[in-house]
Amino acid sequence: MKKLTKNLKKITALYMAVVLVFVTFLLGGCNKNEKKPPTVRLSLWCSSENINMVKQLLEDFQEQYKSEAVFNIILSEEDEITCKDTVLANPKNAADVFMFASDQFEDLYRAGALLPVSFETDRVIEENGGKTSSAVTTFMRYDKLYAFPATAGNGYFLYYNKNYFTEEDVKSLDRILEVAAQNNKKFSMDFKSGWYIYSFFKGAGLNVELNDNKLTNSCDWNSRTNSITGVDVTQAMLDIASHKGFLSCGDEDFIKDVRNGDIIAGVNGAWNAKTVKESFGDGYAATKLPEYSVGGQSVQMSSFMGYKAVGVNAYTGNEEWAMKLARFITNEESQLVRFENIGDCPSNVNAMASEAVKSDPAVSALAKQSKYSYLQDVAETFWTPAYTFGTIIAAGNPDGTNLQELLDDMVEQIERIPEEKPQ
Repeated sequence: MKKLTKNLKKITALYMAVVLVFVTFLLGGCNKNEKKPPTVRLSLWCSSENINMVKQLLEDFQEQYKSEAVFNIILSEEDEITCKDTVLANPKNAADVFMFASDQFEDLYRAGALLPVSFETDRVIEENGGKTSSAVTTFMRYDKLYAFPATAGNGYFLYYNKNYFTEEDVKSLDRILEVAAQNNKKFSMDFKSGWYIYSFFKGAGLNVELNDNKLTNSCDWNSRTNSITGVDVTQAMLDIASHKGFLSCGDEDFIKDVRNGDIIAGVNGAWNAKTVKESFGDGYAATKLPEYSVGGQSVQMSSFMGYKAVGVNAYTGNEEWAMKLARFITNEESQLVRFENIGDCPSNVNAMASEAVKSDPAVSALAKQSKYSYLQDVAETFWTPAYTFGTIIAAGNPDGTNLQELLDDMVEQIERIPEEKPQ
């Protein structure tokens, strides 16, 4: 009996060992057959000044989805201002995901370069103010959303150093120029940009806008019959350009002269808020654009305003993940990161309602200026003629060209039918 029991124990032990080996084999086989997360390759374009911020957003994106994919994301520099032209030059080789300004949307849409938003579409619309919000309608066609809204208030306003100006001073451009000249300083604005000189014409009741065909402009900046004529506006601009307290300059020189103390007030946008704040210190302030003198009147300067959005390339090889990436870098948290790093005003309503955003002087100035702001919606033929005209005015009309002639030439070019681009 003892011998039988001993043999049974041996058999049982042997059986258990075999079972253990078999189970180990099965488990090992399962581990070998477990699916590894797929490798996802994407490309993303952003402007050079945003590279470091976007790198952090990409790290956060990959962390959030690390259990679903292994990512290989190529980040390259492409300015938002030139993005449309670069995309349309070769859409198939453009980035999977890219940011662009709202005035580029129509051309990108017409060229079929954008995929309709297919990830969390309803939430995206709701979070950016709903279907009636201009942040959403700007990027919609036939009830489809074609880009993820990323920023609002892509406009301009007045920065000023309150160590030189009172709140009353900055209501009048005449007074701003006077104070600047008295202190051997400058008030700055870029007269060579149609984006900025629009403020003088629109404020005086003259307009430029995109026609219903979405290809050509209507412009009455050369009007001889308005209560304030085009010549009145042009003469007022010449008077400003010749003032001792005025400097026409673009972004690069604006930043340089703000930092060195030469500029104490200027028309610019929220993207330079951080630099202006650091330079003006406790004098940092911002408000709506001032009134200016024209045709014997004082009128409120208007402004263009716009949005920025992130689009997904219609030729992307990975729509699902391109959509997820575009959504991530434009969600509420990412918009707040953009605001904190470069001062871009959010389009997301929750981000806009945060205390940090509401208490920011630049955002507050945009809100004040919004009553006098109009969506930037012009055809491409606007920009070069406006630049040429503004350059001549900034230089003081050195050839003494008749002002009506200058205006007529500009408007003719603004309203022309654009040449078809080769496919």
